[in-house]
Amino acid sequence: MIKDNLIFIGLFIGTIFLILSTFYYPGGSNEDLSSIGYDWMHNYISNLLRPEAVNGEANKARPIALTGVLFLTASFGLFFVTFSQRIRIKSASRIIKYLGILVTIFGFIIVIPSLHDLMVTLSSILTLLIFFYITVMVIKSKLTMLKIFSVFFLGTFYLAAYMYFTRSYLEYMPIVQKIIFLIKIFWVLSLEYFSSKEDFQFVTK
Repeated sequence: MIKDNLIFIGLFIGTIFLILSTFYYPGGSNEDLSSIGYDWMHNYISNLLRPEAVNGEANKARPIALTGVLFLTASFGLFFVTFSQRIRIKSASRIIKYLGILVTIFGFIIVIPSLHDLMVTLSSILTLLIFFYITVMVIKSKLTMLKIFSVFFLGTFYLAAYMYFTRSYLEYMPIVQKIIFLIKIFWVLSLEYFSSKEDFQFVTK
């Protein structure tokens, strides 16, 4: 039972730890350096991972947030590996699997403050490619509702990437980041529980 639900369990635990860490964040955001506590509208998730809060205080949220990120990263990595095994096209399967493993490694390194921005950039680029391949495979299947959901998610993820890399509308980025995060979790769980190897067996090119 646990083995069959490892991805869900990991995502659930990781999300709980991240939410819990927000209660220990001292304060400060790019909008207001002197704000108290974690502001869901203006603080980034990465603020929880810094040794020092934006207001200059020691960040008590960091150990809890690190635990959450490690659970989430491992769970997404496991999903990439297990989902790749459902794909019959070897080239696509390898891209999803091995780039997924690489993104997972970057996800673990992302908690190191000095490497955070570089790892975010590299993992974002690779994740865009992985999600594109997964979406193409879903579109070629007969999973109608997952096709719609996948295209919607891919569009929102690309929009967020555009905002991040072009530095456009950054005042909305903290809330967009959290919305994308939730959609990503629901998308992964939808693919995990509502698709199977049989759904992709006739997709050969």
